[in-house]
Amino acid sequence: MKEKWKSKSGRNPKLDPAVYRYTVRFNEEEHNRFLAMFGKSGVYARSVFLKAHFFGQPFKVLKVDKTLVDYYTKLSDFHAQFRAVGTNYNQVVKELRLHFSEKKAMALLYKLEQHTVELVKLSRRIVELSREMEAKWSQKSV
Repeated sequence: MKEKWKSKSGRNPKLDPAVYRYTVRFNEEEHNRFLAMFGKSGVYARSVFLKAHFFGQPFKVLKVDKTLVDYYTKLSDFHAQFRAVGTNYNQVVKELRLHFSEKKAMALLYKLEQHTVELVKLSRRIVELSREMEAKWSQKSV
């Protein structure tokens, strides 16, 4: 006698599955309002948004500040360039030491040092601007 056996693979069944379905129809204006609200909510699915809204559950509305995103992108790009300058700096010092006389290398290193001082001043200014931006952002969100 053969008994039927069930495979243990697959997803575990839910204890309380959602089996009831309702249909809602919107006109053009209502649909646009719904999509705007859904877009602001940041919820991953329309059905989850509708259930949360219908039963009065709280949900987040995410507002993206375009200027902050632009600032962050530019700051990230600048950081990448700054790292590249650091790598190039190390390579230049190494090459100066290997290929030039001590006197010539010292003269070139002096010029490099002056540019490095300018770069440090610039990086300090960037940190100041970042702190100002952070202060403005924290004031805005309060």
